[in-house]
Amino acid sequence: MYLEKIGDGEALAGHGLLHAVLAFLEDQRLDPTPLNYGFAYRVVSEPTGALAMEVARRTDGGIRLTGPEIERLGSTIDAQAADIAVAPRSSPVAMPDPAQPIATETAAAEALAEETLRQVAGFATMVSEMRTETRDFGRDLAASADALRRSAPIPSTDAAIVELARITAAMRARVEIAEARLEQATREASELREQLAAAHDDARRDPLTELPNRRGFEEAVEAVERGPIHIAMCDVDHFKAINDLHGHPVGDRVLRAIGTTLTRECPGHLVARYGGEEFVVLIAGVDAFDAEILLERARIAVGQRRYRLRESDTFINGISLSAGMVTMAPGETLFSAIERVDALLYDAKRQGRDRFVAERHP
Repeated sequence: MYLEKIGDGEALAGHGLLHAVLAFLEDQRLDPTPLNYGFAYRVVSEPTGALAMEVARRTDGGIRLTGPEIERLGSTIDAQAADIAVAPRSSPVAMPDPAQPIATETAAAEALAEETLRQVAGFATMVSEMRTETRDFGRDLAASADALRRSAPIPSTDAAIVELARITAAMRARVEIAEARLEQATREASELREQLAAAHDDARRDPLTELPNRRGFEEAVEAVERGPIHIAMCDVDHFKAINDLHGHPVGDRVLRAIGTTLTRECPGHLVARYGGEEFVVLIAGVDAFDAEILLERARIAVGQRRYRLRESDTFINGISLSAGMVTMAPGETLFSAIERVDALLYDAKRQGRDRFVAERHP
């Protein structure tokens, strides 16, 4: 029908293209929305293209396209064209690696959260671009409608202009509705992205001290781009006695104070709560000697800080740290480094606590 009205080699322009688009919309009983208008334009402007040929195949025998079918069809044709454009002539088939370890449920959930965050960010960008395009399209439609109303009708084209003005006005009204919906979708996407980003950060942060937790520390070590990398582990001496004597709320405040002190004394380096009364410090970009000096100063600062009980205005005495530090060897895993530094921390405890033990370097 609509394809029969234009020849394959015929150059469509002006009223010819307009009438072909209108004929397509009318034949398929489609509303003159921006999506349908754009789809019709692609079909009639490229009668020998993949989209037009597929539409002709599907509508053979008087079958009409549905709205969802139009959305899927346009996306499918675009995807196929993209695949043809970028696919190599001979693509090897990826075979599953039986030695590949199965990801844990935590890792799978984490990957899903990150992928969702990326998708939401992409959706927000897409919606923003659609809002801009829709707003511009609406302005063009408004200008076209005004121009049509001001134009003097020509008898031979009077009916066509009236019909075109009616369709333009209807499309403008639908564009205004689409703008409102896109604006709402933009707000919702932005809120969702903020919530996902906050959840992503919360999963790597210790709620008590507000320091990075073990996961945040491990990811920070993986992200270090230049060495050397030094790992220090600090443990609060006799922390159980603090909890037993003063209660867990006081113990929590002591942990927060220690975390604050370590962070202040190790500027430019990462301090994290590894678990319980253990803290870890990631020191990168300095030599082992400077790292040892930095950590020992931080450990001493923790012991010199005065911890006062707000309930009784008395002080808690004897708070100290034991610590160990190692330098990661090239290619060494974090698991191996943690085992080594944990052994040094145990040595510090065994030697009487309140001390720092570093590995000996040749």
